[in-house]
Amino acid sequence: MKVTLERKHISSLSKRSFIFWLLLCATALGGCALPALDKRAQSQAFPPSKSTQTGIGQSVTLLAEHLNKATDKLSGIVTLEDPVDAFVARALLAEASELSIDLQYYIWREDIAGKLLLRTLIRAADRGVRVRLLLDDHGSSGMDKTLATLDAHRHIEVRLFNPYSVRSFKSIDYLTDFQRINRRMHNKSFTVDNQISIVGGRNVANEYFGADNGIQFTDLDVLAIGPIVDHVSKDFDRYWSSISAYPIEQLVEASNKEDLRSLGMELESTVLSTEAKPFISAIKASPLLNDLQNQVLEPVFAKVNLVSDDPAKIFGPTPENGLLVQQLDQLLGSPQRSLTLISPYFVPGDTGVQLFRDLEEKGVEIKVLTNSLEANDVALVHSGYAKYRRPLLEAGVQLYELRKFGAIEATPQTRKTASIGSSEASLHAKTFAVDSNTLFVGSFNFDPRSLSLNTELGFLIESPQLAMALETKFDEQIKQAAYEVVLNENKDLEWIEHNGAETRRYEEEPNTSFYQRAVIGLFSFLPIEPLL
Repeated sequence: MKVTLERKHISSLSKRSFIFWLLLCATALGGCALPALDKRAQSQAFPPSKSTQTGIGQSVTLLAEHLNKATDKLSGIVTLEDPVDAFVARALLAEASELSIDLQYYIWREDIAGKLLLRTLIRAADRGVRVRLLLDDHGSSGMDKTLATLDAHRHIEVRLFNPYSVRSFKSIDYLTDFQRINRRMHNKSFTVDNQISIVGGRNVANEYFGADNGIQFTDLDVLAIGPIVDHVSKDFDRYWSSISAYPIEQLVEASNKEDLRSLGMELESTVLSTEAKPFISAIKASPLLNDLQNQVLEPVFAKVNLVSDDPAKIFGPTPENGLLVQQLDQLLGSPQRSLTLISPYFVPGDTGVQLFRDLEEKGVEIKVLTNSLEANDVALVHSGYAKYRRPLLEAGVQLYELRKFGAIEATPQTRKTASIGSSEASLHAKTFAVDSNTLFVGSFNFDPRSLSLNTELGFLIESPQLAMALETKFDEQIKQAAYEVVLNENKDLEWIEHNGAETRRYEEEPNTSFYQRAVIGLFSFLPIEPLL
């Protein structure tokens, strides 16, 4: 009888506990709707009439005049291939800012690179510079307290794009609002005084700037001056004022001045760390600002178009011509001679394969570089790509996969020892050249997620010089940095590794285990391609 009573008591407790947790979850799911935006502050980029009066603005004007370039028609482009140079450019421009800094990123981490750049933002704000920081909520996970503290500065405003409604247990949103929460802002831009912008593939974290002890990303940004910068600012304003951009103060408990002071002290101490020393030394040694001020910076001047998804893409259908791919199609048309494509996550789908096949039949030479399985930081995406290798090769596409230790070198004008951390490589650059005439650089991957789910941003640069530079580098370096994927005489896949004059052939994906290949094979049968 005692045992029976105890069991009934336990059963009763279990039912009550279940009901309690069920009610708690129902309350959480029903009571955590996103806040209204009717009281959100309004702001826009400062107009060129004001921004050209800053030190950076005057330097940009003098440089264009010195080079006899009409800045109302052409924009100046400097490629940032070296990861340390890419970090230094951001840090130096932030330190030189006088009016505004607008930043839009998918990922920002609180590692050495992230903290050093946060330090530059606080230092700029302390000088009275207006800082607007727009981050994707998924990519800045774990930073709520830091971001709320930054927002406590009277010259810094932080907004989160497409935020999770449940802050403490974000996974709940995947159960209750998957359609929305699965769509992310993948854009990346850094604009100072509405006079200089950096756009490209890099997020803000150690691995993007050569400071990680794990995999280093081979990536590409461009620094831009001229009329295209105002287009970047206007696009930033469009996202900043969209219905998906929520002030951090409406989502997270507010911080106070004491929290801000403590954060400032912590970030200042980061400068003294061993990990920060290479960055600090590179900043001190960089000639970038002096070259700009003394009109010796050497940008390539060209017609540049900004292509960008409408932020409404987060909710599905967009206005006509509201998608980046539609804008690319309108501006580019169809390649006539060549297409050289670099994409870390490459899932062309049947439609993409047919497109490449049609182009090849018209005589267009197509070369593609993506990550090998050993170098891919998202193995699941590789499963979506792997099944298209054979039809791509049968269509005539020249296919290459970056090796784990095969980072493509920076240009001869930059350091050969750019990486501060390890030398393992993973491709992250998103770029392509068309007909030796036009170059794209941005955040867009050739995959379903970039096409249909995430928002993206990039530049279409009409410059034979820059387009041919990418094609030349591809031809000169690719075989030593990547596996050449081919079909052998039996129509089976082979991977060719070129080491100088020596070659080695693999019948399975190089430097991978049977288990890795089996998992990829299993994933390739799952109906998940639209999510990759």
